[in-house]
Amino acid sequence: MELIISGIQQALHLILTANPDIMDIAVRSVRVSGFATLLATLWSLPIGVAIGLFNFFGKNVVKGLFNALLGIPTVVLGLILYLMLAPTGPFGFLGLIYTEIGISIGQAVLITPIIVSFAASSVELIEREIRELALTLGADNIDASIAVIREAASGILLALIAAFNRAVAELGIAIIIGGNIFVRDSALNTRVLTTAIQMYTTRGEIDMAIALGIILLSIVFAVSLLSNLLQRRLVRA
Repeated sequence: MELIISGIQQALHLILTANPDIMDIAVRSVRVSGFATLLATLWSLPIGVAIGLFNFFGKNVVKGLFNALLGIPTVVLGLILYLMLAPTGPFGFLGLIYTEIGISIGQAVLITPIIVSFAASSVELIEREIRELALTLGADNIDASIAVIREAASGILLALIAAFNRAVAELGIAIIIGGNIFVRDSALNTRVLTTAIQMYTTRGEIDMAIALGIILLSIVFAVSLLSNLLQRRLVRA
């Protein structure tokens, strides 16, 4: 118990004094996972909205596939991506292994099923009611679809928040693709919150591990709180 109390006290001191190593790791984690969420949104959101709006042959199979991928182990996905991005792999010429961009791409692949599945479900929940109402009021199919997407904005926002939280809290891809490299004041630094927590815990530096854990939880809670506030505004609007 004394170890825990002492670790928490030292961790709070490191946070309150803005320890440069801790701040650097935290900022990098937000940057990497934020970029991953942006990347995934570019291709996942159109797919999710399309699945929710339109009926087509094999729709249930496609939805089932994305739903199944929600539970893919990050270490397995990290291994697959490593084999693809390693110098001897098919995409090794891109030089993405052990880089921030590489981690972001890996996380983007990981969170794609989250955005697709959540967005599709959000659209489907209101698609029939809103579309029929819009068509009754004289809107064409395009305007009706836009109305459906607008009404589903709250659920889509939740999908993006869930995706970011999943990305920033994952470990497997970050450590396999990023390598937890630390080179001070260098672009080669790939250490993020989850990999740093794992490393400091293994090394017995509990104060650093606790400090980083507190920051990680704070980021997740802050993003979730922001999401709730935005959802309320969207509902009122």
